Amino acid sequence: MIYFIDLILPIPIPKTFTYSVTEEEFNFLKKGMRVAVSFGKSKIFTGLVFNIHKTSPTLYEAKEIHQILDEVPLVNEMQLQHWQWTANYYMCSLGDVYRASLPSSFLLESETIILKNETFSEESILADDEFLIFEALQHQSQLTIHQVVDILGKKKVMPIVNELIKKSAVTIKEEIYEQYKPKLVKYVRLHSDYSSDDSLNKLLEELSRAKKQREAVLGFFQLSSSKKPIKAKDLEKKVNVSSSILKSLVDKNIFEFYHIQTDRISFKGGTNDLKKLNEFQEKAFCDIKESFKEKDVTLLHGITSSGKTEVYTKLIQEILDTGKQVLFLLPEIALTTQIITRLQVYFGNKISVFHSKYSMNERVEVWNNVLENKPKAQIILGARSSIFLPFSNLGLIIVDEEHETSYKQFEPSPRYNARDAAIVLAKFHNAKILLGSATPSLESYFNAQQKKYGFIELNRRFGNVQLPKIQLIDVKEKHRKKEMKGHFSDTMLKLIEEALDLKEQVILFQNRRGFSPVVECKTCGVSPQCPNCDVSLTYHKFRHELRCHYCNYQRAMPNSCGACGSNTLDTKGFGTEQIELELKELFPDFKIGRMDLDTTRGKFGYQKIIGAFEAREIDILVGTQMLSKGLDFNNVSLVGILNADSMLNFPDFRAHERAYQMMVQVSGRSGRSKKQGNVAIQTYNSYHQILQQVSTTAYLEMYKEQLQERWQYKYPPYYRLIKITLKHKDYNKVDSGINWLFKALYTSFGEHVLGPTAPAVSRIRNQYIKNLIIKIPPKQSLKMTKNQVFKIKNTFEAVKDFRPIRFIIDVDAY
Repeated sequence: MIYFIDLILPIPIPKTFTYSVTEEEFNFLKKGMRVAVSFGKSKIFTGLVFNIHKTSPTLYEAKEIHQILDEVPLVNEMQLQHWQWTANYYMCSLGDVYRASLPSSFLLESETIILKNETFSEESILADDEFLIFEALQHQSQLTIHQVVDILGKKKVMPIVNELIKKSAVTIKEEIYEQYKPKLVKYVRLHSDYSSDDSLNKLLEELSRAKKQREAVLGFFQLSSSKKPIKAKDLEKKVNVSSSILKSLVDKNIFEFYHIQTDRISFKGGTNDLKKLNEFQEKAFCDIKESFKEKDVTLLHGITSSGKTEVYTKLIQEILDTGKQVLFLLPEIALTTQIITRLQVYFGNKISVFHSKYSMNERVEVWNNVLENKPKAQIILGARSSIFLPFSNLGLIIVDEEHETSYKQFEPSPRYNARDAAIVLAKFHNAKILLGSATPSLESYFNAQQKKYGFIELNRRFGNVQLPKIQLIDVKEKHRKKEMKGHFSDTMLKLIEEALDLKEQVILFQNRRGFSPVVECKTCGVSPQCPNCDVSLTYHKFRHELRCHYCNYQRAMPNSCGACGSNTLDTKGFGTEQIELELKELFPDFKIGRMDLDTTRGKFGYQKIIGAFEAREIDILVGTQMLSKGLDFNNVSLVGILNADSMLNFPDFRAHERAYQMMVQVSGRSGRSKKQGNVAIQTYNSYHQILQQVSTTAYLEMYKEQLQERWQYKYPPYYRLIKITLKHKDYNKVDSGINWLFKALYTSFGEHVLGPTAPAVSRIRNQYIKNLIIKIPPKQSLKMTKNQVFKIKNTFEAVKDFRPIRFIIDVDAY
């Protein structure tokens, strides 16, 4: 009898692959275990068992597996179901979802090892580069491909290695390596020979000459009175000795070392009682519970600073009491740092955090803790990727700031929306899901109005503080009256001064990083462009360089124009860096901070800045949209938005909705504790309907107006969208490909196909980009549409000229 398993491989190919196994392996293996298999000529991959059966494949002969990598499944049934849904809905392969879900150290990759052929002696037939490798193998038993790259100083080394194999000078093999290393902490204990008191006296006599060693032993006994295991580090610190002293005591068989495996991250913190809810929060809390009896999904529309987090903590506590897990999704890593400190107070070490700023090893530990349902993984706080963790017992999912675009993954595949995928995940687990936001997305609000979701409102700020006073400043008028100082109007500067005089803090929002987005020659009007992308370079003054924000290309700021040689270079527009420098000149006695992608690069980048601002070490914080995501600072009395127009004039059907959300969210950072805050918005067009709606915080007005437009122009939530993007470095190929595709799709879907168009930035990293959009009417079957798109895609990829073009499908691309 022959036995088979179907495997998911971490490659973007739509199907699973069948391999043969022995009877013992067949009986041992379970769905969700990892096995190492060879794929292609010599590559080894980590496959995930998807199915176990006895049907042999018809089109190819099944290879055998190399080895089984797990004792128990690493991925559970629920996850596999959720992966399948994600792959089907977002039109990607299971392999893509598998690669995105697992921490990379679980995906053991093979490393090609090059070995010398001992019988080879004809060195004269080797070319120069080949001889260099061969000579290196005389000194080392084996080389990896990475080492060969270093030796030759070239990127492409495989052709040279292949030549060496042809000439029988070397052989190669594939080796799998595991990347995760558990963290071990070194402890000290007394050697078993020394246990009774008389031997201790004898011991101290023995060490009478070795003063330091004697101190170390005495220090050990002082620490051991607490009956806790003693860390080697603690002992060294207490008696102020080096590790070599302890080592010499181990060599003398007086001490011995032992290791205990610990997690890299653990949260201390007591379990304090939850804060008492005020009457409005209490009502919202009871309404949510009522709503959950009938509906699985509930939308909580709570204005900024209404205390939504307190309501969440109460809900979390109730779910934890039933012994279930809670997933708390946040849009931005910056927000997790603040929410952790708030939840730690109540839930202490029940919290685990999962996001991309954590190291690979830390993420593996969280994965294992969730899989084993450990006490320290009862609450998972995470960014969008945490929906793929191996939950077995999920009771509640909270999606905070559910309107955020950060929940949507754009690159690489799977291009999923974490909010929507979380709703499906909750369904698989029979769990409840709460979507919370002060400015809900149109789609969620529409679903709540249609009674698809439960709907709860919380429209009083905590402590009955009033919503901030919002004023619009007409920059056009200020320029005319010459009342501008740099990028600040006199009104804005007056408000900043007033706040600083009262020892209050200020947040200034400018959604552009760098010093200025365009550098232009005054003589001929040419501005330096990125050689790889279709975009002008941004000037960063701090490093005195021009940088591309798409491909990270950078070069020194030139002294003269590259086109005409004139040295009259001028900067146009402004970013956070320029605002920071202007403020330092205007307010030299105050501390100015900046929070954008450039200043938050490290693992603790966010924590440092947020911590300094909370500790009032920073008086004015300038930042990009990171500042708008639900952060809570109680001493901020003024929020300034420096250029509202850049958000409104964007070629996207959601631009107005996004601008409204962004401005209201930023405004909500002001006046959160005792007195009413101020918000000042600088704009060239103060009569714009969105700005008027922001100034009165009229969400419903904005919702109705935008919904009317969406109905008129056939956009979500009424119509679904699928966006198809083609990318290639040859413009003509992309152009002929997109025209062919448009004709094929037009015959199937008629006028519901929009395009072809080039995006605003039509070349990134030397790849030309063209888009098509398919609109799917409410009555049209989504499944049939996707099947038709797949058929057309397969035909497209069968055309020889089109095969090298990257074909990207993005479902719900907004």
